Amino acid sequence: MQGKLRLGIMGGTFDPIHMGHLIMAEAVRDEFGLDRVLFIPAAHPPHKKGRWDLADAGHRYRMTELAVRSNPCFEVSDMELHRREPSYSVVTIELLRETYGSDAEIYFITGADAINELFTWYHAQELLEKCSFIAANRQGSELDMEALRGHFGELADKRIHRLVAPAVEISSTDIRQRIRCGRSIKYRVPAAVEEYIAKEGLYREPMDEP
Repeated sequence: MQGKLRLGIMGGTFDPIHMGHLIMAEAVRDEFGLDRVLFIPAAHPPHKKGRWDLADAGHRYRMTELAVRSNPCFEVSDMELHRREPSYSVVTIELLRETYGSDAEIYFITGADAINELFTWYHAQELLEKCSFIAANRQGSELDMEALRGHFGELADKRIHRLVAPAVEISSTDIRQRIRCGRSIKYRVPAAVEEYIAKEGLYREPMDEP
C-alpha cells in the first residue's frame, strides 16, 4: 500500500450491531478516504458495567463478523476480547500503533454525543494526542466544540472532525426491546445477524442477576 495507512476504528458493545453502525462507518470511510474500518467489540465496556442484558462477548463478536463480511473495506478484531481489564480506548489505540506502525493515521469513529463527553474518558488528553476523532452528528445531538476547546484547547480543532451522518434512527436498545416483545427487527440489522439472533435465542428473556 502506498502512503500512510488511514485506519478508522469503531469500538463499542455492538449489542447487537445494526444497520446504523454500518451506514455510519461507510459514510466516514468514503468521506475521509479511509483505507479500512476496523470494528472492535468491547469485552468489558467500562460504561456498561453491571448491565444485566449485555450479550456474551463471543456472541457480539460473531454478530459483528457476520455484519461486516460483505464489505471488503470492513474488518473485525477480537483484540479486546482477550483482555481481563476494562476496555479503555487509550489502551486500544496503543496496541493498534504497535500493530500498524507509528505513522498510521487512526480515526476513532463515534457519535457527537459521545465526543461531547470525551473529557470524562480515561486519559482523554493522551488519547486525543494519539488519534483523531470523527464525530457523526445524529438527530438531536450536536458537537459542542466550544466546550471541547475549553477542555482540550487547540488540540480539539486539530483532532476532532465532523461528519453529518445519514439520518438512520436505529438503536441497539430498541432492537433488544423489539425482540423481547416479539416484534420484527428485519432491515434494522443485516439478515445474517437477524438469523444468528434467532438461532441463539438472544435478548428474549431477562437473564438472572450475577
